[in-house]
Amino acid sequence: MAARAGMEFAMPTRREHQIERGSVMKHIHRGFTLIELMIVVAIIGILAAVALPAYQDYTVRAKVSELVLAASAFKTGIAEKAANDGTLTSAGVGLTVVASGKVVGGNVSDAGVIKVVGSSTSVGTQITIVLQPSIAGSGAVAWQCGTDGNAANYRYVTSECRH
Repeated sequence: MAARAGMEFAMPTRREHQIERGSVMKHIHRGFTLIELMIVVAIIGILAAVALPAYQDYTVRAKVSELVLAASAFKTGIAEKAANDGTLTSAGVGLTVVASGKVVGGNVSDAGVIKVVGSSTSVGTQITIVLQPSIAGSGAVAWQCGTDGNAANYRYVTSECRH
């Protein structure tokens, strides 16, 4: 390229080029301001405040489902006895609930009503799971699950036990 008369084009020296590039790089890599970091910490705090109670309910719900499973173990024996006799009057005779794992107590009535108890140390809340049998029109045993009338524990049980 031809230079115009009276104008000279000079290439910047290597040192001048490094100084210019260095000042731009310092400007780009400033980091976060204190207010930006405080906003991030506040957002994390709010999320934790919302998530922790939900997680605690979830862990209690998982432990209470083990109580429902323990109570379900008696359903077969009661259903067999009711099918043989045609009635529930003595369907639960001889069945006992043994305290083990999450189960701290319970009983099976002569009529086949199963009660399994969990404590605040075993499952995170004091709760009683009740399985009530009834004979349907077809002769099969139908089960109704509940929490012994305590509506405050509905959030910890499965949907089939919320009544």
